[in-house]
Amino acid sequence: MGLDQYLYARRYMSNSDFGVEQNWSDLYNKVAAATDIKDILNPELQGDDFNSGFVTFKVGYWRKENAIHNWFVLNCQDGNDDCGEHWVDREQLAKLKEACDEVLADPTKADEILPTTDGFFFGSTDYDEWYLEGLKRTSKLIGHLLERADDNWNFAYHSSW
Repeated sequence: MGLDQYLYARRYMSNSDFGVEQNWSDLYNKVAAATDIKDILNPELQGDDFNSGFVTFKVGYWRKENAIHNWFVLNCQDGNDDCGEHWVDREQLAKLKEACDEVLADPTKADEILPTTDGFFFGSTDYDEWYLEGLKRTSKLIGHLLERADDNWNFAYHSSW
């Protein structure tokens, strides 16, 4: 029990995204056959782009990193901490990385730039080694995503407690 935080990468896929060497249709059909989605699919009613869908991967996870959570709430959720899933654009991710890097360069700015917040089992609100390690990991994660994920990927943040 406690604050769990997730960052997802999501992308729309269809046959037009792949050449012969990577056949999305085959993968789509395998997933459809292995899940109950096959029971609700009706090719006759779905149009020309039947073999398409969204793929979603969990690309980030935090546990009780309440300063990071607070940043997402304030910057991506309009201040509404609702355990919902919220879109996060690349510019927002870059701003979070920048904030982490700024605090790591001068930890005395932590309370100003990335303040901790309390909540139901949100963990410590101290600006200690745990806090700084969370910022280091977050900066590395976001840097990696921004460097490697092309513009076809969209991101979403979700939290629960």
